[in-house]
Amino acid sequence: MGALSHIRVLDLTRVRAGPTCCRLFADYGADVIKIEPPEGVDPNATINGPRDGYDMQNLHRSKRSLSLNLKKPEGRKIFEEMVKTADIVVENYRPDVKYRLGVDYETLSAINPRIILTSISGFGQDGPYTKRPGFDQIAQGMGGLMAVTGLPGQGPVRAGAAVADLSAGVYAATGTLMALVEREVSGKGQWVHTSLLEAQIATMDFQAARYLVDGDVPEQAGNDHPVSTPTGVVATKDGYLNLGVAGDGQWRDLCTEIGHPELGTDPRFATVQARLDNRPAVNALLDPIFRSDTTTNWLNRLEAAHVPAGPIYRMDEVFADPQVQHLGIAATVEHPRRGPIQLVGLPVHLDRTPPAISRAAPDLGEDTDSILSELGYDAARIGALRSDGVV
Repeated sequence: MGALSHIRVLDLTRVRAGPTCCRLFADYGADVIKIEPPEGVDPNATINGPRDGYDMQNLHRSKRSLSLNLKKPEGRKIFEEMVKTADIVVENYRPDVKYRLGVDYETLSAINPRIILTSISGFGQDGPYTKRPGFDQIAQGMGGLMAVTGLPGQGPVRAGAAVADLSAGVYAATGTLMALVEREVSGKGQWVHTSLLEAQIATMDFQAARYLVDGDVPEQAGNDHPVSTPTGVVATKDGYLNLGVAGDGQWRDLCTEIGHPELGTDPRFATVQARLDNRPAVNALLDPIFRSDTTTNWLNRLEAAHVPAGPIYRMDEVFADPQVQHLGIAATVEHPRRGPIQLVGLPVHLDRTPPAISRAAPDLGEDTDSILSELGYDAARIGALRSDGVV
């Protein structure tokens, strides 16, 4: 039994941020019903690739699928019946669309006062950009990430992962869980909402705070840490490694390991600020030293000296690492056509009610008959709904 096995979620989401939110609930045991239009209704149904592809499988595992056309009155009626016994509805339409479909909070709470509506938008539920379509890279640009990513003077660079989408999904899930906890006290649901833009700005964290508190506009720093040295990528005899020297004690430990303990107390380098002010000199000192030995040898030496460091992996190397394998984050699930496949597992462990990927992503409408049967629909009524294009 998962931690959320008593919770039912109606998942109206698509693309990435919303499905990420619902995936968390599903892997922790919630009954997540992915509600999507019948075949041929949505012209953008393949935006995440084929149904059996890596992206759809990773985003929608552990869920059930109900094909339902919400634009048809009978489809709308079925959805309202489901809302009566659901705990959470998650949607990531443009803000105005939810009102046209009747999945806004006022409408849903009139059906079920305990319902929690979770909305994820590009730019917020109101304001001048409300109707703009939002995508991850647009939020990366507007939230400041692309301006600090890349080498100095290179021009804006996007991050290599969907940072805004994923963080918005996690923030939405966090807010939803808070609303569930509060409902235990008040007995009432509420509207939870976030946006890609807000999530991206929040993810900027100390870079955003640098500007808000000190008026300092961060620039691109390449592989160097913006405010700490030597923290960044170091070239070795046969490759690269990440060096993470932040504190003054770590700096002195590094200096001892490289055979130059006097640098640890040199006024030019002895403090965090002094090293930052003299970053070119620090890099010039360390570069020939690190190039004199291999990455593996350096990692072993630095670990023994208690100096933070790590390898820089390609994705195949990530999952070959013994610690990654020990953590088991590559989770195996059986797919009806592809056989055993591995997906990205959950990074948060609950020792008594652990998460699990319970099934591969369902086919479109795979669970339609069983879900409608739970609502009291018999085979004849289900057949009629299918003939009418409702399901």
